[in-house]
Amino acid sequence: MDTAYQTSSNTSTKRSSSALTAILKTFVTLSVPILLTLVSVRLIMSPLFLQLEYTRSGFPEDFYGFTTDDRLRYAPYALDYLLTGADISYLGDLRFDDDTSMYSVPELEHMRDVQTVTRTAFALALVIGLITIAAAYFLWRAQSTRRDLRRAFFNGAVLTLGLIVAIVITAVIGWDTFFTTFHRLFFTGDSWIFDYSDTLIRLFPEQFWFDAALTIGALTVSGAVAILLIARPRKTADAA
Repeated sequence: MDTAYQTSSNTSTKRSSSALTAILKTFVTLSVPILLTLVSVRLIMSPLFLQLEYTRSGFPEDFYGFTTDDRLRYAPYALDYLLTGADISYLGDLRFDDDTSMYSVPELEHMRDVQTVTRTAFALALVIGLITIAAAYFLWRAQSTRRDLRRAFFNGAVLTLGLIVAIVITAVIGWDTFFTTFHRLFFTGDSWIFDYSDTLIRLFPEQFWFDAALTIGALTVSGAVAILLIARPRKTADAA
């Protein structure tokens, strides 16, 4: 009877372990596209990207008078506001040289919304990243589940590439629809629509966001390809 009980207990333990392994594998796989995308977003939220974008050949000029130097001077304030968690007064107190307000009330309200979305997304990335590290450690510490870990990352990279290809094709073919849908997903009503004379549009015209989306896609694809190369199946290791 003791032997039968032990056998039943071992079987139950193995099933629980297999179920946990499957859950962790799935989590790691799904976390890859999320983390790669959000890391890519964070990378372009930098003075370097602003410098490259504003100074590249063909970037649209501002018909209302902003020079490239003006954009490089004013745009970092918006970036700092989003990344530091500053109060909206940080932007609200900004003035042009003629002492007029840099941002209108609707623009400030939108930037407050953008900051909320940005900080929520990065906080989510941090939580997912920590859980992914813990899951990866759990799968890596046992020789029997290391192949599962590699497969999870490999599948995550494949999933990422598929999603990015689909998104890029959608964005390139129907950019206006993609741009509108994205904003309506995260912002209420028409709070994100501004006049061409507003500071936000003058600093960040639609071409800026198109280029940003393509850059995020390129960075995400690069990360996915790197994971594919690192986590690709190895005959010798997998056989073990």
